[in-house]
Amino acid sequence: MSRLKTALFFFFRYVDGLDQGKAMYLLFIKPEISTPSGLMARPVLTSYYKSNNFRNRAFNRYNVYTSPDETILCSDSKQSMYCQLLCGLVQRDEVLRVGAIFASAFLRAIKFLEEYLKELCSNIRTGSVSDWITDPNCRNAVLSTLSKPNSELADLIEDECSGKSWEGIIKKLWPRTKYIEVIVTGSMAQYISTLEFYSGGLPLVSTMYGSSECYLGINFKPLSNPYDVSYTLLPNMAYFEFLPVDNNHKEVVPDVQCNGVSVTDRNGKEKVEAVDLVDVKLGHYYELIVTTFTGEFFLELTFFFPLQNLDTVTCLILLIYLLYH
Repeated sequence: MSRLKTALFFFFRYVDGLDQGKAMYLLFIKPEISTPSGLMARPVLTSYYKSNNFRNRAFNRYNVYTSPDETILCSDSKQSMYCQLLCGLVQRDEVLRVGAIFASAFLRAIKFLEEYLKELCSNIRTGSVSDWITDPNCRNAVLSTLSKPNSELADLIEDECSGKSWEGIIKKLWPRTKYIEVIVTGSMAQYISTLEFYSGGLPLVSTMYGSSECYLGINFKPLSNPYDVSYTLLPNMAYFEFLPVDNNHKEVVPDVQCNGVSVTDRNGKEKVEAVDLVDVKLGHYYELIVTTFTGEFFLELTFFFPLQNLDTVTCLILLIYLLYH
């Protein structure tokens, strides 16, 4: 939770007026799995959304969602998506930013919106919720948001979506939106052009970089071009190791044994060794490795050690944050 607040703190330095509306963030929980030892494991965001830190969080005018908590916590992803989009459309005039955690999830939402547009508009027009929304908490929360029939809004949404192309549809449906917040770096970079097509010129913002296991870093220049984003690593989030690579990514090898063990190529020849954070050198490139209960995996984002690119004030704030959290 404190990492999210830190990212928001830095972002509010760049965008004004975010306390004057709501965020249409599409957030979802995922199923838990059992480890061989019998412990339950789940993605970090699922753990957060199910925790008291999220469900009993204090009101923050800078971070009000269009989605009721009940829709986010709905275990049926289809019902959750439908209800969150329905609430977002009903509150379209209050929405200042839209997004999801990853770019792929946000694009799935646009596809879902296209498929269920007529049904969503019918619900808005009648002030009701479709019968297949059977989760009681989710259904009641959405009915409270709908409150009454609104045929004028339903007609407006249908009109905006009736063109031959959906180019710029985000700006048309949510006209006050200032930016789209999604992770568009690493493997998500492939979706940048598609998001730009739908965005209507809105900035694509990556405030943080994360994985299913943990958040990894914060972007201290959130309005930078998606292709130029760099992240400042949060070393207290997980156990990280760093595989040295050259700046053309030529030294990454397929078979890696970490925790201080040398890496060998296909011929058994020793090539390179993963190092801990304390051994990372400024000006060098590394592939970030995270060790989880299922084994090691590589993140597809290559980190250039970032502190030298930050201004002095930002470095001091980051240092204070890490000391006291």
